[in-house]
Amino acid sequence: MIAIIDYGMGNLHSVSKAVERLGYEAVVTSDSGQILRADGAILPGVGAFGDAMDNLKAAGLSETVREYAAAGKPLLGICLGMQLLFTESEEHGAHQGLNLLPGRVVRFQGAYKIPHMGWNKLELKQDSPLFRGLDEGYVYFVHSYHALPEVSSDLLATTDYYQPVTAIVGRGNVYGMQFHPEKSGSVGMRLLGNFLNLCETKEHTVHI
Repeated sequence: MIAIIDYGMGNLHSVSKAVERLGYEAVVTSDSGQILRADGAILPGVGAFGDAMDNLKAAGLSETVREYAAAGKPLLGICLGMQLLFTESEEHGAHQGLNLLPGRVVRFQGAYKIPHMGWNKLELKQDSPLFRGLDEGYVYFVHSYHALPEVSSDLLATTDYYQPVTAIVGRGNVYGMQFHPEKSGSVGMRLLGNFLNLCETKEHTVHI
């Protein structure tokens, strides 16, 4: 069973339906016990970083997510959910994140359109079980802030939007995608399917 973590700020329905289309049971839940029993967990997110962390804490889910990651089970953050995995964000002030991956989330700076919205090509930087059977392709982004990982090995893929932009991150059993895989056609579904396969095969190492 795959838990779609509900803290009031996610594209829950589209993620849940994508998981089901790939042949997996999905449950949208804010119940800590149900999340901790799941074979895999997805942390979606749309909105502002600070509000999301406030919601997670108010629901008692920030510690649940940390406990889940520490147990070595596969965790995937999507869009804002990926940003929440990092140490801190500067969105509308300074906010502490889940600190599962060291790094900061910062606003795009430049004389170009913000938010970054549309289809951009992935550039794979490292081997990852997420990339099995995948050719570099295009995925769908919508974001005004982007992550700056502190550890280079956590950066699995980038895209280009007037600069290299973090697209996929991963360390051990913890993964994140800045784009929306559920809205990214065959490439996105392949990436999501490869993550879900990890939830069955346990081909990951415990997050440290």
